[in-house]
Amino acid sequence: MLIKNGLVFTPEGHFAPLCIQTNGDQILSLFKGETSTFSQNMPDASEKNVDASGCYVLPGLTDIHFHGCMGRDFCTGDISPQNTEIMRNLDAIGRYELSKGVTSICPATMSLPESTLSAICHGSALFKQAQDGGGYATSAELVGIHLEGPFLNPHKKGAQNGAYLKLPESALLYRLQDYADGLIRLVTLAPELPGALLCIAECRKDFRFSLGHTETNYDTAMAAFSSGADHITHLYNAMPAFLHRAPGPIGAAMDSQDCFVELICDGVHSSPSAVRAAFRLFTPSRVVLISDSMEAAGLTDGNYRLGGQDVVVTGKTAALADGTIAGSVSTLYDCLCTAVFMGVPFEDAVCAATINPCRSIGIDALYGSIEVGKKAHLLLLDQKDLSIKAVIKGNTVL
Repeated sequence: MLIKNGLVFTPEGHFAPLCIQTNGDQILSLFKGETSTFSQNMPDASEKNVDASGCYVLPGLTDIHFHGCMGRDFCTGDISPQNTEIMRNLDAIGRYELSKGVTSICPATMSLPESTLSAICHGSALFKQAQDGGGYATSAELVGIHLEGPFLNPHKKGAQNGAYLKLPESALLYRLQDYADGLIRLVTLAPELPGALLCIAECRKDFRFSLGHTETNYDTAMAAFSSGADHITHLYNAMPAFLHRAPGPIGAAMDSQDCFVELICDGVHSSPSAVRAAFRLFTPSRVVLISDSMEAAGLTDGNYRLGGQDVVVTGKTAALADGTIAGSVSTLYDCLCTAVFMGVPFEDAVCAATINPCRSIGIDALYGSIEVGKKAHLLLLDQKDLSIKAVIKGNTVL
């Protein structure tokens, strides 16, 4: 496949007039002009051409924190050896996400019983195996699982079900990872809980840890980063504020140069000023845009569920009966556009939705940028209004 005449987002973080040549799921070459050396040796390489005139050509987006969409919840499914409902949910979720430019997904769990989490992990592993074998080609690629809970502070649980919260336990993590066949890439926990720092230190070689749903102070957060954590879950939300005499986890993350921070940019969770501040405090290389979407994304106002709890959606806001915000109804593509409309430079917002999430969970060798040898996952946006013109995932063009 040849994608030509577009402005391509380069690994250096700017746009250049380049052609992209792919073969199946892989990027073969980047070049200026009409032909490359690959074309001469591979007669089928240009069999399908995509004219990207008037378009920005971005890497496909990667969402490392969301719960569902289109009436499907990642954490709803059967507990059976086949886990067919979980796989159907992932396929439906993946199809919608791909249509919105999200080519890679790392969905997040909720705090649930171990038996349910085990089923979700096992079903996800089966789905991943099927995708690796060529199945579910029109769904976004499942690249991991984000375990958001159950190791959370009950006072900052947000929309999580407090009945299923637990103290951090490395043995539980490894049991779930066995069911997931290694898919768990990120674990959110509250570092002030008993056993949290030990859990991070014991498991740091096998998991990425993120601080979230927490009441931690600055010192404990810094201890967690020293132990191996390198991530903040939905910055500003479900954590202490950044105060001048009590900087808390936000200040600790700012002082930890290897720490990534997630940011929900849906126009509800954080104000435009707070969004712009995050990009300035953490620099564009450390901000990770996420959607944190729940099953109502893509649907109308009404009553829905998240982690077994009732949620009411009105406009852009999803909330529990007590008013607690319960995820979002936006896609990562929506959040990318919203960040730009809020004043974030377009190139910075693109990095935050593409390479940064991939770097933050350790999959950037194959995903997140347009480079030779990486996955042929691309998003074409209109240069005038950023509307989606095409989504490319290997041989699939939407």
